[in-house]
Amino acid sequence: QVQLAESGGGLVQAGGSLRLSCAASGRIFIINAMGWYRQAPGKQRELVATITSGGSTTYADSVKGRFTVSRDNAKNTLALQMNSLTPEDTAVYYCNFVVISRPGYYGVDYWGKGTQVTVSS
Repeated sequence: QVQLAESGGGLVQAGGSLRLSCAASGRIFIINAMGWYRQAPGKQRELVATITSGGSTTYADSVKGRFTVSRDNAKNTLALQMNSLTPEDTAVYYCNFVVISRPGYYGVDYWGKGTQVTVSS
C-alpha cells in the first residue's frame, strides 16, 4: 500500500515559475521510474517528464528547456521545476511512481490525485 501526495500547484502569471513536489509513503522497497503527467480540459493526459532510478530524463517537446525533473531517492520524493510558464501549461499535474514493495516483487504503478497549475496571461 503506497500513497502519493503532490504539492506546489497554484496560480502564476505568464513568465513565472512554480516547483511541484511529490512524496511517497507506505510500503516501499525501491522506486524505479518516476514521472509527471498533465491533463487539460478536453484533452488527453500527456507525459511531461520522466526520470529513471539512474537519473536519466526525458521531456515532452513542449517543455524542453523550461522544465527540469529531479528525484531524491533517500526521501522518496520527485520534483518538477517549471520556468517560463505560459497559459498552455495550465492543467492538472499528476505524479506517477513505479514501486517495488518487497524484494523480488515486480513494480506497480501508483498515481497521485493531482495538483492544479493555472497560468494567467
